[in-house]
Amino acid sequence: MPQRNHSFAKTIQRTLTNVSSNVNMSEEAFDVMVVGSCMTDLVSRVPRLPKAGETIHGQKFFIGFGGKGANQCIQAARLGAKTAIVCKVGEDFFGDNYIQNFKDNGVHTDFVGQTCDAATGTASIIVNDAGENAIVIVAGANMLLGSEELQGALLAASRAKVLVSQLEICPQMSLQALRMAQEHKVKTIFNPAPAIADLDAEFYTASDVFCCNESEAELLTGSSVANVEEAHQAAQQLLKRGCGSVIITLGPQGCVVVKGRGLTSTHVQTTACATVDTTWRE
Repeated sequence: MPQRNHSFAKTIQRTLTNVSSNVNMSEEAFDVMVVGSCMTDLVSRVPRLPKAGETIHGQKFFIGFGGKGANQCIQAARLGAKTAIVCKVGEDFFGDNYIQNFKDNGVHTDFVGQTCDAATGTASIIVNDAGENAIVIVAGANMLLGSEELQGALLAASRAKVLVSQLEICPQMSLQALRMAQEHKVKTIFNPAPAIADLDAEFYTASDVFCCNESEAELLTGSSVANVEEAHQAAQQLLKRGCGSVIITLGPQGCVVVKGRGLTSTHVQTTACATVDTTWRE
């Protein structure tokens, strides 16, 4: 999806502040290394969503850069962090453009692989005038990111301050990346999105910071997470599974942060603002 993960990027920024004084890094070290996905967004604006078999005229169209991993990496770079991404794109027009987009945003691209075995991941998005959407995602090259690419980035990852991963690539690759980071005492941030109900239990113990939104927290805990109090309770459940700390984001309600042994739980409020459709930009 488009590069809009501001709250998640703020989490990364706060984590960097906490760990920077304790890490002796070389000049070549990265503040943030992201292992994750790249998606090219093909977005059409329409008056209404078409019915099955129907062709309608659209109003606007644009091609954007998305993918949860790339979004997080770009936002960290825009916040001033020295960033790198480990990902895979196709040997195609979209892949070439995505690599250039990383460079334009100051992201290190030595660990961006290209393959002829699959196309660059895409998300075909239709948005109507009411802000409702229909989305088709084809992960493509994202699912071919494997152990070989992770090993190729091992030295850089071992020197990073923070490693971030999500679930838009093969889940076992995300888990391997988190374990690799922890073995080298690198701070790990895991965003379990898109959420998997039967998430491997090792993801919790491999996460120094486990950051999810309310719907992901509901799926993972089986409990309602509709307000701050319920988010506190869900965060406590997730913390007991082995996370170092848990952050549950709640949109306009801010977020809930639970650290350590769950003895402290904080509600961080956010500034109210007008909601804008997150799959479209004028």
